[in-house]
Amino acid sequence: MLVFDFLNGFHDAANSVATVVSTGTLSPNVAVAWAAFFNFVAAFGFGVKVATTVGKGVVDPVAIDRWVILGGLVGAIAWNLLTWWLGLPVSSSHALIGGLAGAAVTHSGLSVLLPKGLGKILLFIVLSPLIGLIVGFLTMLLLLWLHRSSLPSVVDRRFRRLQLVSAAFYSLGHGTNDAQKTMGVITILLFTSGYMREFHVPVWVILTCHAAIAAGTLAGGWRIVKTMGMRITKLRPIGGFSAETAGAVTLLGTALWGIPVSTTHTITGAIMGVGATHRLTAVRWGVARQIVWAWVLTIPISAAISAAAYFVIRLFL
Repeated sequence: MLVFDFLNGFHDAANSVATVVSTGTLSPNVAVAWAAFFNFVAAFGFGVKVATTVGKGVVDPVAIDRWVILGGLVGAIAWNLLTWWLGLPVSSSHALIGGLAGAAVTHSGLSVLLPKGLGKILLFIVLSPLIGLIVGFLTMLLLLWLHRSSLPSVVDRRFRRLQLVSAAFYSLGHGTNDAQKTMGVITILLFTSGYMREFHVPVWVILTCHAAIAAGTLAGGWRIVKTMGMRITKLRPIGGFSAETAGAVTLLGTALWGIPVSTTHTITGAIMGVGATHRLTAVRWGVARQIVWAWVLTIPISAAISAAAYFVIRLFL
């Protein structure tokens, strides 16, 4: 599980640092250190509602054993590594959910899936990038109007400083949402294995998961940084600030409601919204189309790989 959490941070480093690197506010090494620090700080004070949803709301806990978890992780890690190699910013969280569902269905049949929890997750595959896009678009419009009389050099200098705040804010949201998904799986494994009498997320699990995702972020995923920060649209500091703020508001809001959304989908939508304030052609919609296709395929492909992995594991063990 901690290997997956590390790879989650590694894969999603682009989410946290792409905007602040592409605008030139921070160097890549300083940016990932900044993001990793706030990924870990997110362990303190934002609750574990997302962990509870993932642990108890996707698959019936009765169907979970160590081999189901192992099969699910194989599928999620395989999809993460493939999409990292291709430079596609997909959701590590949805890969984990798809992997867990695929392995569990192979183990116990379709009846183990919990429609309410899965429905909420599938709904926010669509809603989270749309919310990010709308909030990013409106934030950018508001800031452009407020600075309509300012010199571009003054605006750039001001928002280079403010981006340090927005990048930290976004990394808090990223750590809050993504680390909790791994917490949920670890906790349900402890619960079904008899190590806990009732489902609750131990403090050591919270700290360990945040440490792992922070370490992964520190390692960085530079292939995806290029796609997120440069290929979707050209960003200035004011745009980077708007995208990060929109992403952070969306992530922290959904985390407080216990909704496990994709940090990747959210920040990608926010970047598109910022680009669209200039003109629609400022967004490279061909690149955006490739990303959306990767989003659509994440859950079914990771589920299929995990189902095959679980079958092979049970064949030999």
